Amino acid sequence: MFRVAIVGRPNVGKSTLFNTLIGEKKAIVERTPGITRDFITGFAEIEDGKGVEVIDTGGIDWGSEDFFSTRIQEIVKKILDIADLVLFVVDAKEGLTAGDEDIARFLRESGKKVLLVVNKVESFEDEEQAREFFALGFEETVFISAKNRKNIHLLREKIREIAGDNLEEEKERHVIRVAILGRPNVGKSTLLNRLIGQERVIVSEIPGTTRDCVDVLLERNDGLPLVFIDTPGIRRRARIEERAEKFSVDKALETLRKIDVALFLVTAEEGLTHQDKTLLRQIDKHYKACLLLVNKWDLFEDKPQKGKIFLELLRHHLKFMSWLPIEVISSLKGTNIEKIIPLVDEIYAEYRKRVPTSRVNELLEDLKRQYSFNIKGKRLKFYYATQVDIAPPTFVIFINVDPEEIPRHVEKFFRRKFQETLGFEKVPVRVIFRLRD
Repeated sequence: MFRVAIVGRPNVGKSTLFNTLIGEKKAIVERTPGITRDFITGFAEIEDGKGVEVIDTGGIDWGSEDFFSTRIQEIVKKILDIADLVLFVVDAKEGLTAGDEDIARFLRESGKKVLLVVNKVESFEDEEQAREFFALGFEETVFISAKNRKNIHLLREKIREIAGDNLEEEKERHVIRVAILGRPNVGKSTLLNRLIGQERVIVSEIPGTTRDCVDVLLERNDGLPLVFIDTPGIRRRARIEERAEKFSVDKALETLRKIDVALFLVTAEEGLTHQDKTLLRQIDKHYKACLLLVNKWDLFEDKPQKGKIFLELLRHHLKFMSWLPIEVISSLKGTNIEKIIPLVDEIYAEYRKRVPTSRVNELLEDLKRQYSFNIKGKRLKFYYATQVDIAPPTFVIFINVDPEEIPRHVEKFFRRKFQETLGFEKVPVRVIFRLRD
């Protein structure tokens, strides 16, 4: 697919333009410079259902020696290698800066096709000032306001002209969507880079490095493609002071509703915190498939007994998620990383498995023979059961009393039995009781 990279200094409106082109709020938009530190991709329709892949990059502060600026420059250089067109975004209100000239010089040296996009042109005065950007020497220039959608149609037309016959329809692909969740600084980005075998997101020891939810597609010859979503580190609301971080948390929680499997990271240093348990309860509440990864396990390399006790305590604290699979890893050293994707495949297959109705009712008959329950003095009768959905595996049991009167411990009992007996050991199962007409 034809690829269009959006580049420019921090805070010139790149992410606003990206969101406008793809038609959704995928990138975080905030006035704080440097919000987009990784790169994000999306599909932008250009004409009659056909379009291009758009890549939003971090703001380039070319003269800065700041860690993030240096890493962003390296990432942008890699993106330019695969881009067919560069949208070089500048800010009409701020005017031409030395930073713009540095980026322009670099883009000319790259040999890439460049379309200069002068953003924030919202008045006649802005347009007059914007003419100074012609001094950068690019052949084609478009004046726009991404925020107000002014002249976005002209920008689409320019992209269509340059892309020619290379516009394609967005491909509907069946993929496994995997979110990497956890508190700040537990190694999420390092893990992602390990899983995909390249440096895709910025890794640092500074909490809160990842501000956006970053989607990364991993193609495979022996299975469904995986889309890894590296989410911002989630802290308690009371500790979220910066608006951008609040937006990041909202994006991460929103992502949870759209995924197939969550990889939840904790560390061997800190173990399971109160905040971790709160987030895991959200995963359990929404019946999401999950794999718990204990990172930095090399701390127990020479202390196997301490490692064993750690896992026993961890299991004790996670009794409410008895189905939850746990794996110990070291993102930094690569320990057990090769086990993660096969486990994700296994969990995904289990999460989407269907059980024949006859097998479900065989289990129900066995349970009826072995156990009996009384609800408010009335014996609880089970007539039949069936699986009505997958992801999560959902079963309906028809009974003789008001479902609202079923105690929580009875529901938990049936969930556990269905998990253990029907082959759902690694995923949550949902059981719904329904009054038989």
